[in-house]
Amino acid sequence: MTPEPVPGPTNSLVDVAGLAVGQSQRVGDGWLTGTTVVLAPPEGAACGADVRGGGPGTRETDLLDPCNVVDRVHAVVLSGGSAFGLAAADGVMRWLLERGCGFAMGAPHEVVPIVPGAVMFDLGRGGRWDATPGPDLGAAACDDADRARTAGTGGYAVPPAQGVVGAGTGGQLAGGLKGGVGTASLVLPGGGTVAALVVLNAVGSTVDLRTGELLGARHLLPGDLDVIPGSARGSVRLRTPDPAEVEEARRRAAAAPGPPRTLATTIGVVATDLTLTDALCQRLAMSGQDGLARAIEPAHTMLDGDTLFGMSTGRLPAPPDLRGLDALLAGAATVVTRAIVRATLAAATVETPAGTWRSYRDAFPSALVHDPATAGAAGDGS
Repeated sequence: MTPEPVPGPTNSLVDVAGLAVGQSQRVGDGWLTGTTVVLAPPEGAACGADVRGGGPGTRETDLLDPCNVVDRVHAVVLSGGSAFGLAAADGVMRWLLERGCGFAMGAPHEVVPIVPGAVMFDLGRGGRWDATPGPDLGAAACDDADRARTAGTGGYAVPPAQGVVGAGTGGQLAGGLKGGVGTASLVLPGGGTVAALVVLNAVGSTVDLRTGELLGARHLLPGDLDVIPGSARGSVRLRTPDPAEVEEARRRAAAAPGPPRTLATTIGVVATDLTLTDALCQRLAMSGQDGLARAIEPAHTMLDGDTLFGMSTGRLPAPPDLRGLDALLAGAATVVTRAIVRATLAAATVETPAGTWRSYRDAFPSALVHDPATAGAAGDGS
């Protein structure tokens, strides 16, 4: 009998032992952007990437080709700021260099940190076009990840915040809805964990505008709705929103501006503690893209640059056979879908001089049924 799927202890990327997540952002005075860093263990992690869509913004993804010599990374950077935001990785490299963490080239201090990354488009959403992440936000995110690692227990870091934070600070969706950061994990049937962290910022939508329901909601697990502020486990469930709210969402979507306001890109990391080669890490990222396409419609458009990184910390043995590998890859798709739904639900409404982005919770308040009497129940009713 196949066991019921369950999330890991924190239902986040840091359920993969060895990883830590840090985030930094600037909001106000024309700013609405940020950076998220996934720190690998000091010895590095195997990594691959899958890049789709017509407008990617990436760094060091060619290096991750399994044909090339470097097979481990020391951090992955996810950032707002479009191409300007790639500068955040400079701060991450310097931070790692100062700690002697990198590809060894000679003496202990002679290292080259391997730091791939991807960016998403959020230019001007805070009111200033030139308000973009740089090395300072990259280094600050590393400091945050280091604190999370130090404060954790048993080799696991403190889980990251979700919603309007880090690289997801300026995220948006079709129809003027707010995007953000979301994360989810899954305990695999044969042992081990697969998890994802996604920065949601899409040309498409996570909402089915025929019904107002979230496209990926059917993949949610018990505890996934706890990301909604103020909810206790099992105290909230989802339902089909009222028709008036759906009609208003359709009206707003029809009136939404076109490019460049709709330029986007969803980026993220999907990771496991099972031992994988860099080639299989690439396959992990590819499977994660399937999960992205389940939760966002349309996905991988010409105005998106959807990019996922696959990581392996190698704390556990490799999957024993193809059946175990397929379970891992299927899980990768599922955790990406769930992370996207959780990002949508965690995001709060944001208003800046450039506009207002409503949260799903504010756009479809009737979709969330609060029942404190059911707190602590096994499921979400989702």
